[in-house]
Amino acid sequence: MSSIATLIENISTGAAGRTCAPELAHEPWTFDLGVPGYGPGASMGDVLPAASARRGALPERYQAMAPAELDERIRAAKAALGSRVVVLGHFYQRDEIVRHADFLGDSYQLARAAQTVPEAEAIVFCGVHFMAETAHILARPGQDVILPNLAAGCSMADMADLDSVLECWESLAALYGTEPDEHGRVPVVPVTYMNSSAALKGFCGEHGGVVCTSSNAQTVLEEAFERGQRVLFFPDQHLGRNTAKRMGVPLERMPMWNPRKPLGGNDRQALLDARVVLWHGFCSVHKRFTVEQVQRARAAHPGVRVLVHPECPMAVVDAADETGSTDRIRTIVAEATEPTTFAIGTEINMVNRLVAQFPQHRILCLDDVICPCSTMYRIHPGYLAWVLEELVEGRAVNRITVDEGVAQHARVALDRMLAAKPRA
Repeated sequence: MSSIATLIENISTGAAGRTCAPELAHEPWTFDLGVPGYGPGASMGDVLPAASARRGALPERYQAMAPAELDERIRAAKAALGSRVVVLGHFYQRDEIVRHADFLGDSYQLARAAQTVPEAEAIVFCGVHFMAETAHILARPGQDVILPNLAAGCSMADMADLDSVLECWESLAALYGTEPDEHGRVPVVPVTYMNSSAALKGFCGEHGGVVCTSSNAQTVLEEAFERGQRVLFFPDQHLGRNTAKRMGVPLERMPMWNPRKPLGGNDRQALLDARVVLWHGFCSVHKRFTVEQVQRARAAHPGVRVLVHPECPMAVVDAADETGSTDRIRTIVAEATEPTTFAIGTEINMVNRLVAQFPQHRILCLDDVICPCSTMYRIHPGYLAWVLEELVEGRAVNRITVDEGVAQHARVALDRMLAAKPRA
């Protein structure tokens, strides 16, 4: 099975297939030092806040290397470093990166994996910026965390910044007050999705809140409702809405907060009646999936089993057979005992990898347009070879650090996340 990078390159030269951005055939360093943005792919239409701009840089000698040479150099550097380095790879990374990962997983699994390698001098995180921040917060003192390409951010994470969340929090405090009710529940508990900055994780830790992942969001919300009358959930509206709806929270009690509007665009009564206040954020990868795609899959493949990620819009989740985290989707496919047709709504690199791993099944992506995560795709073998060879020479480049004042509070919220076991 060809990798997504190879398929995109073939499409650019006239082969069959469609991609959302022909520019994806170019190497990511073409965009790293150009106009600020997330680059080609699913998030290319999202606006990159000025404060979130991160510039990548790659020495020219690595830009000129052929794929086979880069692969050989990565293997040689890892062999030379041995247990001094661990490479973490997210499910959404390109195959050319995943083959070198010591741990492969979703954000929840990689957060745990980062804690299992205390002997490593460096953690090379092949993911995006907020993931590397989390690894640094959980790492032992003195352990370097490296993001191969600093331009690998996250458009969803950038949709909620600390200033906007603080303004929201103050507005809600003015409306709800700050005193617990007769059951000892505080007016509101903040919950941030893993896809958020260290500053927002720190905010949650400081204000009695918690971090969640798509794996344990329901557990986190259940525990938050035990401690609070309502939840402020950011930045992904869809994960919050889909999870709360599954728990029986009516849609009319889930108003959405738009940080650009007074009271988030709501009237006072809607906020007073709220059980979950949702933030106006989303994942551009999962926003691409539609009910029409589900209907076409069912028409073309009778008996198809539709699996989607809970970051998809509610109507898509409702139309699917099952919803779950990236690891949950992988597990469902792996545990299917009979040959099955699956139509999957999540990032294309992962779907393509499932096709190769489980040839007994027929697996297709709901979206037939190849459109990977813009920022995950910024991690190219050239960057991985560079940072590993720098480590061999005793230099840690592209280090990700979090101020200890922020990290201290964020660690509290992350510890609460790790203690909230996902539901079976």
